Parts: sequence; structure tokens; C-alpha cells
Amino acid sequence: MRIGILGTGVMASALAEAWTERGHHVLVGGRSQDKARAIAERLGDAVEAVDPVQVARASDAVVVAVAWEGLDQVLALAEADEGSLAGKAVIDCTNAVDYASGLLKPPTGSAVQHIAERAVGSRMVKALHLFPGASWLTPTPAGQPKRTVAMCGDDDAALDIAAELIRDLGGVPAVIGGLEHARQLEDVAGFVMRLVAAGHDPVTAMPVVDRSQD
Repeated sequence: MRIGILGTGVMASALAEAWTERGHHVLVGGRSQDKARAIAERLGDAVEAVDPVQVARASDAVVVAVAWEGLDQVLALAEADEGSLAGKAVIDCTNAVDYASGLLKPPTGSAVQHIAERAVGSRMVKALHLFPGASWLTPTPAGQPKRTVAMCGDDDAALDIAAELIRDLGGVPAVIGGLEHARQLEDVAGFVMRLVAAGHDPVTAMPVVDRSQD
């Protein structure tokens, strides 16, 4: 699959590396083409550094991996408002969280719904925003369960594409519903950040569910 990544930061670089290791071809572009070229040079022929609009138009699926503050600029560069992402599965892994407070920056709605309003005709999925990008470069240790990737979206075909890409990373996709659940899902990132800041392991804050009793 030709996977486009809008973004050139740590998450974008890690996902590009992980997917190329699974045999995918990746197109990378963002606000800094110098950073895009650096990613492509480091990862080799399976990664191309291109303009954001080429990422949008020439990819089978597109991942948005951009800081909240740069999101609108990247979407404009990608010509999302002109339909460059129409019909595409677009996976948003933006964390629109204030790192000091752990609260979401959008006063209402969610980051993925913000993108959906600007990316005309896109088929949006929220996923891959909870785990650090570098974690996908390390196999799950033997005997430990695979990482569950909670996701939401309104388009079944787009959810299927996102699930395929998540499985290629070594994760287990878990659909929690439509985009009306996106703010709830995005808020989890802030919850995790606050627990870590308070000196606690987020894993211990979740109840252990015995599925054998179902």
C-alpha cells in the first residue's frame, strides 16, 4: 500500500519506518520539506519526500501526524479544502492536548472532526494517538499481550484500512464507535498524561476485566 504521512516529526518518522519494514511504500510531506527529505534519506528507497498535496493525491491512505498548532497549515498545503483527500481513508493521530493541563485544546468537538470539516470528502478515522511512535519499532515482548489501538470512525471501509495498517504495526484494532466518540478517545491522552505527571502508571488505573466470566 502507498501510505501518505502528513507530518515530519517524531511520530511521522517512526510510523514511516515501521510501515516500510512491513513492505509498504510511504510518501512523507509537511511544513518542512527539509525534514521530509531527511526522513526519506534515512529510511531509503521505500520512502519519498514530496509536497503535502502529493501526499494527499498520490497515496492509498493518508495519516495526519501533525502538532495541533500546525494542523490547519498542513491541511492548506495539502489542498484538503479543494478535495485532495476526497474518498481517501484519512487516519488522524493528532494529540490536541495541552501538555501542562492535560485538557483538550478544542473547546468543543475533536481534532479529527476539525480535520473532517476541512478535508472535503475524506473518510476519517481517529487512531494511533495514544502510543509513542517509537513503540511501534519494538516488537511486543514474548508473553505480553499486543497493544490495543482504540479507534473510531463512520466509514466501514476506512476503518478496515486503518485496522489493516494497525495490524501491520503489530497492534490490535478495536473500534469503539463512530466519530461522535472521538472527543472521548482523544481525552484519554490527556488522562494518561496527567497520571504520568502525578507519578502513576496509567496501566494500574484501568480495571482488570476477566473475559472468561462473559
